[in-house]
Amino acid sequence: MTRWRRRTVYYVVLFVGVLAAYTAVYRWGMTTFEGADPTWGHSLQVVVETFTTVGYGSDSPWSTLEMNVIVTGMMLTGVLFFFMSLPLFVVPLFEEALSTSPPTSARLSDHVVLCGFTGRGETFIEELSAWDTDYVIVEPDRDRAAELHEDGHHVVHGNPESPEVLTAASAPTARAVVADADDETNASIVLTCREVGPEANVVAFAEDPDNAEYIRYAGADEVLTPRHLLGESLADKVTAAVSTELGDVIELDDDFDVAELAVQVDSEVEGLRLDESGIREGTGANIIGAWRDGVFDPTPAPDDVLEAGTILLAAGRSEQLERLKALMRSEARRHARGRVVVVGHGEVGRTVTGSLAAAGVPYTVVDVADEPAVDVVGDGRRERTLVEAGVPDARAVIFALPDDTPTIFATLVLRELAAEVEVVARVAEPDNLRKLYLAGADYVLSLSTVSGRMLASTVLEEEVMAPDKQVDVVRCGAPELAGQSLEDADLRARTGTTVIAVERDGQLLTDLDPGFVLQADDEVVVAGSDEDINRFTALARD
Repeated sequence: MTRWRRRTVYYVVLFVGVLAAYTAVYRWGMTTFEGADPTWGHSLQVVVETFTTVGYGSDSPWSTLEMNVIVTGMMLTGVLFFFMSLPLFVVPLFEEALSTSPPTSARLSDHVVLCGFTGRGETFIEELSAWDTDYVIVEPDRDRAAELHEDGHHVVHGNPESPEVLTAASAPTARAVVADADDETNASIVLTCREVGPEANVVAFAEDPDNAEYIRYAGADEVLTPRHLLGESLADKVTAAVSTELGDVIELDDDFDVAELAVQVDSEVEGLRLDESGIREGTGANIIGAWRDGVFDPTPAPDDVLEAGTILLAAGRSEQLERLKALMRSEARRHARGRVVVVGHGEVGRTVTGSLAAAGVPYTVVDVADEPAVDVVGDGRRERTLVEAGVPDARAVIFALPDDTPTIFATLVLRELAAEVEVVARVAEPDNLRKLYLAGADYVLSLSTVSGRMLASTVLEEEVMAPDKQVDVVRCGAPELAGQSLEDADLRARTGTTVIAVERDGQLLTDLDPGFVLQADDEVVVAGSDEDINRFTALARD
């Protein structure tokens, strides 16, 4: 029984009880004080008339004070019940009548069924939209489903653990079914999906990596552990920054890559304008974008100043990118021999230290819990704790704290303590990403963004991007642009994307001048933010 139905039952029982009591009191009063002998039916009629304020008939006026007091009490009680009915029944009924009912079925095929909707689901849906892939969200909460429906999402209201609901969402004909709830619910969703669609591709999340095996045993084709990926990505940023190797890149061809590289304090290019930095002449690499304080600029201007912390998106051959990395590294970090300090040793922090150990990078662990793996027990937001952990002499610091506010504050404290130390941090809410950059972090990764992109790469089976990148690199056809030169297409102005290369007849072409003309069968490789890529795919494949 719903809360509204329970309130209705309670109200009706109370109203009938009060009505019966007043009927008895009225009949007794008329007999005792007025010398009359009304029937039970007449007494009930007078009580109802009084409650509803429609009149009193032949019984009024009353000659005794006692009867007038009784009738006055009846009037006040009737008014009280009237006002009680407004918030209990009248208003909810009007709201229900005016509200939008979410759909309970969807007739689709080759779509994605998303069971649950989280922050990573938003990133995932952006990627699906960019690739013209239909989706439907199965949401058990009616109000939430109605809200998503009103926001323009494709929704089916129902419990995703129900075979009837998954069937109504066309799960048997779906391209993939994604279980994005808690681990136990995800296992149940996987089993239900196997019941209604044995051949469906089922992808599930496991917040606790220890549960991944059981979800896989339930029948999931892929089980993703986002905190593990985030931890590995954080570690990769540091190991690439302190090693002599290039590190993580997006490989487009055997001899052509795209990589993100940070301008470090006291490097050869820090403080120089892009056109006077000598990057193109000295390394041969092309700068195709730049991140500043968490904001991506797909068209950096020649007079843009390369400040410390700016992350350049560069394209070129491996040796060209290696030369660029050497140019952008600070002298202090180039010869750094300190340890990496990891603040926070939860699931993400443990993955970070595991990756650092595998890479042979020494590290020190800071956490408030006194555990065997923790080297310094203390609050990472306190200067004395950071000093005890050796932050002033560290190669880099990785903040793997679960909450954003402590991470932001700890970054501010660290920047006052050691301005030149590399700072890499995780963020739970993407809205806080820019705050962390402003606080002084060199690189910030969002859990929802990383896991959403990882999910997109898994489901779409497209090499859209490395899942920990903060910019998309997409290779796709552009038939609508056939016959246009790059200058005429003007994709930077129209979409914000940058054309990196064009694949034609199995060959990757990278030396593209403004007069390069696109052909119908070309595969165009472009880089840009999520929104930029969405605009490009809508233009090029419409």
